[in-house]
Amino acid sequence: MAIMNLYTEITEPTLSDEGDGGRESREVKHDGLLLAEPEVKTKRPPYFKVVLLNDDYTPMDFVTFVLKDVFHKNHEEAVSIMLEIHHRGAGICGVYTRDVAETKAELVMTISRRNEYPLQCRVENE
Repeated sequence: MAIMNLYTEITEPTLSDEGDGGRESREVKHDGLLLAEPEVKTKRPPYFKVVLLNDDYTPMDFVTFVLKDVFHKNHEEAVSIMLEIHHRGAGICGVYTRDVAETKAELVMTISRRNEYPLQCRVENE
């Protein structure tokens, strides 16, 4: 039993904050060795724009419906974006992470195909 207690006392890691010089890293002592934990820095994921493109066949009401249903825009925002698409040829529907942007673009394409409209949607870097 004494051997087991001695072994556990030696092998349990202990934290040491001494001598860190103001850094965020912590040092761990394990079996008499001094190990430094690596600093983990997280960065913001890249964002992507979902852009709807104008065409001559898709009705404005359908584009407004898509903006409300897929992008959760209120009526005023949906009409404003729809008019931007109509006059400028393209309009930004939202800015999302890659997975969300690609999913929304695919959903727009699926809905428009089911309703037999050629509405196009693309994903661009922000």
